[in-house]
Parts: sequence; structure tokens; C-alpha cells
Amino acid sequence: QVQLVESGGGLVQAGGSLSLSCAASGSVLGIRHMGWYRQGSGWERELVATIADGGSTNYADSVKGRFTISRDNHKSTMYLEMNSLKPEDTAVYYCKAIYSDGAGHLYQYWGQGTQVTVSS
Repeated sequence: QVQLVESGGGLVQAGGSLSLSCAASGSVLGIRHMGWYRQGSGWERELVATIADGGSTNYADSVKGRFTISRDNHKSTMYLEMNSLKPEDTAVYYCKAIYSDGAGHLYQYWGQGTQVTVSS
């Protein structure tokens, strides 16, 4: 079992910055890929960025050059640095972790989400 808790959301003006954190607990040694997703009002949940346990990253085109994903495996924490925020970045941001039990089974876990609101 893995538990994920996001923090760092809030209200910011367009052009501003916010940093999100996702703290993992439980069976953290089995965590492989992690990622940030978001869901705006009336929209489906979409990928924002992912990071593999080896450190390789992937970003949605809409956030490339503005957002940076990182993780500290010693602290079992993932981060999302968001700069040059736009009103269209407004959404609930969720972190996700892919857990491997070492026997060929993968499980996904989600955090409860944190609201990010960007005012124009």
C-alpha cells in the first residue's frame, strides 16, 4: 500500500508561480513511475508530467518550458514547480504513483488532490 498526500496548491495571479509537493508513505521502495495529473472543471483528468524512478521526465505540451517535475527518493517526495501560470492551468492537481510488488504486478495510487487557481 502507498499513501500519497499533495500540498502547495492555492490562488495565484497569472504569471505567478506555485510549487506542489507529493509526499509518499507506506511501501515506498516499490514506487516506480510517479506523475502529476490535473482535472479542470468539466474536463477529464489529464497528464501534466511524469518522472521515472531513473529520473527521466515527460511533459504535456501545454506545460513544457513552464513546469518542472522532480523527485527526492530519499524523502519519498515528488515536486512540481509551476512558473508563468495561466488561467487555463486552473485545476485540481493529483499525484499518482505506480507501485511494483516485485512479482510482476503493478498498482497505481492517487493522492486526494490539491486545488490550483490562477486568476487573470
